Amino acid sequence: MTDLTCENFIVTARVLGALFYYPPQSEQCQPLIAAFTQGDWAEQWPLPQTDLAPLVAGFAAPCDESLFAAWQRLFIGPWALPAPPWGSVWLDKESVLFGDSTLALRQWMRENNIAFDSRQNEPEDHFGALLLLAAWLAEEGNSVACDRLLAWHLLPWAGRFLTVFIDEAQHPFWCAAGKLAQLTLAQWQSNLLIPVAQKPLFR
Repeated sequence: MTDLTCENFIVTARVLGALFYYPPQSEQCQPLIAAFTQGDWAEQWPLPQTDLAPLVAGFAAPCDESLFAAWQRLFIGPWALPAPPWGSVWLDKESVLFGDSTLALRQWMRENNIAFDSRQNEPEDHFGALLLLAAWLAEEGNSVACDRLLAWHLLPWAGRFLTVFIDEAQHPFWCAAGKLAQLTLAQWQSNLLIPVAQKPLFR
């Protein structure tokens, strides 16, 4: 990646990772949510403005359900999550947490001396956590590991996850966030120098 492309990747991966991983009221998310709802983010996002224009209104649209209530419904529960953000749910035949794909990711992380510091006892293959990890790897100059993380452990299932997430979000902000992630990850995939692993999906 060029320096500018790498910088753009780091910023977008970190922003999307924080949005999908941390609660809306957290210190990591509050300034991001303010920027998205005010609409001054689009000019700085490294995608064509024609693609981003429809999302600006979505991020700012009012909704009877609060942002936090929607986040709780989509990411925490207590009811079944409409689009679980963990890779093994999509990649494992039994749609379970800590499935074989999680174990493969864990092994890969050990081989690359990567420690996972979870907020709670949850699998390493959380969509937001993997985005934050990709940003960190790029920032550390480890582009090979970053590309492999994307091609082997995130992109094989992220597209399906985001499609279902957008369909089930039922909240304009989170729907727009899903679409922005969809567009951004598609651009990353088009720039990858290694092929994305083809893995069967079970949801």
